[in-house]
Amino acid sequence: MRYRKVLLMSFLSLLLCAAAGVCFGSTRLDLWAVLTGNADAAQKMILWQLRLPRVLAGLLAGIGLSAAGVLLQSVTANALASPNIIGINSGAGLSVILLLTLLPTAGKWTPIAAFCGAFAAALVILTVAGRLSGSKLTVLLVGVAVTAILNAAISFLSLLDEGVLAQYNHFTVGSLKAVRLEELLLPAILIGISFAAALLLSPKIGVLCLGDEAASALGIRVRTLRLIAMACAAMSAAAVVSFAGLLGFVGLIIPHISRRLVGENPRRMLLSGALLGGCLVVLADLLGRVLLAPTEIPVGILMSAIGAPYFLLLLLRRNVYDRIS
Repeated sequence: MRYRKVLLMSFLSLLLCAAAGVCFGSTRLDLWAVLTGNADAAQKMILWQLRLPRVLAGLLAGIGLSAAGVLLQSVTANALASPNIIGINSGAGLSVILLLTLLPTAGKWTPIAAFCGAFAAALVILTVAGRLSGSKLTVLLVGVAVTAILNAAISFLSLLDEGVLAQYNHFTVGSLKAVRLEELLLPAILIGISFAAALLLSPKIGVLCLGDEAASALGIRVRTLRLIAMACAAMSAAAVVSFAGLLGFVGLIIPHISRRLVGENPRRMLLSGALLGGCLVVLADLLGRVLLAPTEIPVGILMSAIGAPYFLLLLLRRNVYDRIS
């Protein structure tokens, strides 16, 4: 009953946040008038070309990053794991800054470059970890090492051209501004595939909570399961990066909130986390549009303002040390 209540309340909250995200902003929108055909052309343009794509992008970003966070924290038994830890952000960042350096006029290809770079970095990490022991500690250590190398390359390239650095900084902030509906189709498909795969794998992922040896004794191919789950997380997070930039902290804090509400069951965490993640990103984007209107605060800045204090709170809690020890 508690789980059903959590899902119901999360779903209603998501609908409320989505409706608020469509109706409010620097210009108030009469949604009913637009839907009934009684609004002017400007109101219709605001709904279909500006507000609706942003709300849908926020929903997709919340679902994709929260699912990635749940998978990573479950298969690594690390409460501080997030998409950043497997090189998603660093891979996307290096690919984007390479594109801007080599082809300064090819800015429209930034989303494709971001996805390819993020997913390629994750594949490299998973391949190296797979050739080693494939344990949860090995994956994390390989991820940290590859991320450090990618960040060094990004820092080097950013010193070569200040104009490229300015464009790259806009990408790293994370924003849903100027997102178009047609840009969301492919990311939505990739996020949907990875989310469905995560739900299918969730019963086996739940067995990993017993430990690798116990899971192996129960017939679970631990190494293969861990790598497949992390590949799903990488694809989901990379799809989000392609249209939202380097949007942080969603994959870190949402799994913890979901765990407190519905327990350790991965399937329940995935479903509740998807709803809560969508609420969080849509609400943060709405606040960014109205707090200093008509000036807009990128959603990535607000997510950092929310996520960083929560991250510090996690570090101060003893149970986090128990999870990563």
